[in-house]
Amino acid sequence: MPRSNKGRRYEEPKLNIKKVIAVILAIVVLIMSIFVIKGIIDKSKEEGRITSKSYFSAYKDNKWGVIDEAGNYVIDPAYAEMIVVPNSKNDVFICTYDVDYATGTYKTKALNSKNEEIFTNYEQIEAIQNMDKNNNAWYEENVLRVKKGEKYGTINLDGTELLPCEYDEIIAQPEVKNSLKISKEGKVGISDNEGKIIIQPQYQDIQDLGKDNKDGFIVKNENGKFGIVDFSNNQILEAKYDGITKVHGNDLYAVIQGKNQILVKKDGTEVLSKGYDEITEILKNAENGVIYKSKNKYGVMKQTGEKTIEATYDDLKEAKTGILIAKKGDKYGIVDLENSTKVEFKYLSITYNEKADLYIAQDEEYNDEILNSEFQVKQTGILTDLNEEKGYIELRQNDEYKYYNFRFEEKKEADIFATTTLFVSKKDGKYGFVDKDGKVVVDYKYDDAGNQNIYGYSAVKKDGKWGAINAKGELVQEPTYNLDDYLKVDFVGRWHLGKDLNMNYYNQL
Repeated sequence: MPRSNKGRRYEEPKLNIKKVIAVILAIVVLIMSIFVIKGIIDKSKEEGRITSKSYFSAYKDNKWGVIDEAGNYVIDPAYAEMIVVPNSKNDVFICTYDVDYATGTYKTKALNSKNEEIFTNYEQIEAIQNMDKNNNAWYEENVLRVKKGEKYGTINLDGTELLPCEYDEIIAQPEVKNSLKISKEGKVGISDNEGKIIIQPQYQDIQDLGKDNKDGFIVKNENGKFGIVDFSNNQILEAKYDGITKVHGNDLYAVIQGKNQILVKKDGTEVLSKGYDEITEILKNAENGVIYKSKNKYGVMKQTGEKTIEATYDDLKEAKTGILIAKKGDKYGIVDLENSTKVEFKYLSITYNEKADLYIAQDEEYNDEILNSEFQVKQTGILTDLNEEKGYIELRQNDEYKYYNFRFEEKKEADIFATTTLFVSKKDGKYGFVDKDGKVVVDYKYDDAGNQNIYGYSAVKKDGKWGAINAKGELVQEPTYNLDDYLKVDFVGRWHLGKDLNMNYYNQL
């Protein structure tokens, strides 16, 4: 079963004195290390920081609380507003209360796992929320925004001050991690999550140029003109343009001059200015040029202006150097820079995973075909997981879940998930669980079942309802939940994952 289940399946020599001394020293160091570690742990506990557990927001009877990874109450559900857990490994919980929706006012406080209020020298404490390009919410790691008087600062989850409360506002840069926009006296700059000022507040506006703050920043000066500075606030592109897009690469930038988008070098030299309505991407090899858009169609143009692929596609994006995922009508295929078709236009979607160096193409029956770098279909099924860290893909094939490495060699589930105690098994149309040696631990009696999660729980389905077993195969929650319209079925003790994955909370009847 998938790691992310869907609701609907888915020797006595002479004594060497030097060695003896070395060993004694090693033992001393080890003992000292143990005391140091113990000190760190004790200090962590005093500061309200426990990293051996995981914590989650919990919702029951229209009230919010906090549970641990065993499903035990940490904070009883007693709050009308959701309790935010900024980092599941830290017992720092942000509570909002006394909300006045008419005036938009509210109060906040931070609690630890003992239900003690912490960080009490601030008037307001909040997690810093961010959003990805698909509007999925997440929180900036190990940093909180705090308020004194009318000014904001930041602290980490131990309560250590990172930025003093002297800023008018501190917000996350959308879609970018570890990049906070700080405002002071009408000017804006950038700080990271550790409190380091990357760019002093000196601009009218500022935003990240790329996916992180290492790519540099688009800045707007007091005259309303735009330029680019790097991570050290060195000028990369003079602030003289009417706008700058996030399209960049190979020291080339797409800027706005008047009503036109032009391509320039970092010294301001113009490279391209006509023959297109918009430049949407700079190719990885600068000699190959750019992807351009004309009359809502996409093509490829060299820096000389030569069009190597006419604008005939409904979408066009570079997967790897010289290889493009293209859309024609409502179907996707793959072409090269000579416009030769490498994969026929017959898929609902195609994505490329750079680390695995493979393509995932979904057909009209919503099956996933996995193609290698030579565009050969190596496996077909429903892709349920692609884990870059462990180097495997998980596919559902003929009602079974199979595992393959990135060379498409089949692997046993037990080899991949070394800490897993129970594995889903199917027999005569029913699901049960076996141990790593194949011994049946849970009889074949369920209509559906999910893989064991990192907390030791597995979802099981019977008679249309979902419940859960623990790492020993014991039933901890009778199948009573109808979760067929949930995108993901997962349990922590008796609690099941909430429907809104954006909120990342657990629910219970």
